[in-house]
Amino acid sequence: MGKKTTKSHPGPRKSKSAKADLQFPMGCIYRLLERGNYADRIGTGAAVYLAAVLEYLSAEILELAGKTAQENKKTRILPRHIQLAVRNDNELNELLRCVTIAQGGVIPSGLPELISKMTAPVKPPHQHAQSQEFKVPPGS
Repeated sequence: MGKKTTKSHPGPRKSKSAKADLQFPMGCIYRLLERGNYADRIGTGAAVYLAAVLEYLSAEILELAGKTAQENKKTRILPRHIQLAVRNDNELNELLRCVTIAQGGVIPSGLPELISKMTAPVKPPHQHAQSQEFKVPPGS
């Protein structure tokens, strides 16, 4: 008779992240949860859930930062774009309110009265204005 194979999984091996249809490494997250001493026992569902949440949050931040970069006519997402995206979104701003983004800068804010004065066009000097030089009046 022919040779019998004892393989239980036909085809190529599939990672746990691929089975859960995730991009984030579920095995690595599971290992970090175990080593972190958060609980005596960690289920695999916890790692899947945490990986899904982290993937969703990063996709949301990158989507908003990409839109911000396009508004600024840039093709690369900079830390400044991430800062503007997070601070202009209410929910992300609340989640990351105690987080400092390196090289992110500050959010532009100020009184509208001051901004309108600063952005108003500067009037050119009057054409008949006297120069700064001392001129002797006629008849002296």
